[in-house]
Amino acid sequence: MSYRGRMAALGTRHAKERVIAPAFAERLGLAVQAPAGIDTDALGTFTGETPRAGSMRDAARAKARLGMEAAGLPIGMASEGSFGPHPFMPFIASGREMMLLIDDARGLEIVEECVSERTNFAALDLTEGADVGAFLGRAGFPSHALVLRRGGRITKGINDRAALESLLSAGRGEGQLETDMRAHVNPTRMAEIGKLAARLAARIATACPACAAPGFGTVRSEAGLPCAACETPTALVRSLVAGCALCGYEKRSPRTDGRMAASPAECPECNP
Repeated sequence: MSYRGRMAALGTRHAKERVIAPAFAERLGLAVQAPAGIDTDALGTFTGETPRAGSMRDAARAKARLGMEAAGLPIGMASEGSFGPHPFMPFIASGREMMLLIDDARGLEIVEECVSERTNFAALDLTEGADVGAFLGRAGFPSHALVLRRGGRITKGINDRAALESLLSAGRGEGQLETDMRAHVNPTRMAEIGKLAARLAARIATACPACAAPGFGTVRSEAGLPCAACETPTALVRSLVAGCALCGYEKRSPRTDGRMAASPAECPECNP
């Protein structure tokens, strides 16, 4: 199962190796290299010039394959992100990150993902009276870069105040400012990718109880936490299912927070 002394190709053009490589070297002894010259933007961009085809997993897989082909390695990795309203708290922005490792020698594809509220994802319409200063503060400018959309043109990677003021003065009262969500110009996102890399490395280090393949971990959650008053199943998570990417073995376990019942306020029968 060991990856110690092996090498994996990382499909990225946005310097993600800065946070991914240390996590895998420390936990698995797996060296990670990012081949030069691959164009992951051809698979989709946050600013929409190139739409992403397929799911996040499809995109991450394609990025990993680009890196593997460029490096001539049987092991590849990549990550993919998306940003928008939080799935459970729609008035809060969130980021969803996914990372996968492909091991062609073992016939494995191991995936880990997370949703986090730690994001500066935001946009501002440059209408008359728009509070640009407040937006810059929320966005973390200039350590976090911005994107300006104006007149069909998209300017990315703006991280200098003089340059931003020059761009804004060139077209008053029109356009939109956005946070640049590419990892190499967004330290908040880069930090979240680093956390996810540590989680994926820990997952890969976990062997399947049935076949000993690497990558045993949570594959889904199951709803149905019973109401404490009437025992009606609710929409809350009741159990977590861990699984193997190779043999398909699964194991159910209770919620990690120890909660055994939902409150009547969360029950569709007690609080319809």
